Amino acid sequence: MAENAVDAVVISAPVIPPRFRHETIFGVLEALPVGYSALLLNDHDPKPLLYQLEAEQPGVFSHEYVEQGPERYAVRFTRKSAE
Repeated sequence: MAENAVDAVVISAPVIPPRFRHETIFGVLEALPVGYSALLLNDHDPKPLLYQLEAEQPGVFSHEYVEQGPERYAVRFTRKSAE
């Protein structure tokens, strides 16, 4: 993906029912082609999700905080490999 391209996917976590939240986010990330990104918006730091993603799919995604609270967090996930 070109460096100046706009992310095609934005995930707004607070609108997803809590019991489906991680499953939904992982589903979106899994559908990303290599080199593409998704932007996760959340009302708290998504550290537990980051730990879970790295434990289940080590090295497949990189992440970068775009915004770090206190009221809103934005994290860009980029798919690094197809595994």
